[in-house]
Amino acid sequence: MSDQSGLPVTPPNPADEPPSKNRKPLIIGIAVVVALALIAGLYLFQPWKLFTSKEVNEALPSVTATPTASATGSATPSPAATNLTLASGTFRSYEHETTGKASLIQLPNGTTILRLTDFKTSDGPDVKVWLSVNPASKAEGARDAKYVDLGDLKGTVGNQNYTVPASAADQTWGSVVIWCDRFSVPFGAADLKPAAPTPR
Repeated sequence: MSDQSGLPVTPPNPADEPPSKNRKPLIIGIAVVVALALIAGLYLFQPWKLFTSKEVNEALPSVTATPTASATGSATPSPAATNLTLASGTFRSYEHETTGKASLIQLPNGTTILRLTDFKTSDGPDVKVWLSVNPASKAEGARDAKYVDLGDLKGTVGNQNYTVPASAADQTWGSVVIWCDRFSVPFGAADLKPAAPTPR
């Protein structure tokens, strides 16, 4: 090939193009990958929850005594129904500092609840409350042993009640585990030490 002067003309070589032009698609691809990784990380870890908390305070369920008719026809108070504490223990920390007390309490109507008192832990994604046959010292293996899921943690601070299913009420449970299902780790756990039933 030659120009109008008859001198030979060398075709442009793509390799001679400015480096910034050649690297533009690569830079865009890297940026997309980084953005996707960042979105996935935020979804999984939800780091903002390290700085959030939710306080939930629920009253201990109780039963009000109802008057009964006496032989003379006058109303007399019936014996007060009481809640019975079946087992209890204090929390120990694992992945996050966790404090407070856990108690299994039987209500007068036969329902069993788990009550957390003076409870405090960290927020996190997909945090559950489990009853486990394992002791608190083996909370990290709670998923590999028998357990019952009492539902999502209601709050990171406060006094809370969780109903124990009737099918699980007669089981002997070794501990309460605050379990992060997203990462399969315990935040904290408390041994449930059987006690002579005491009124609450």
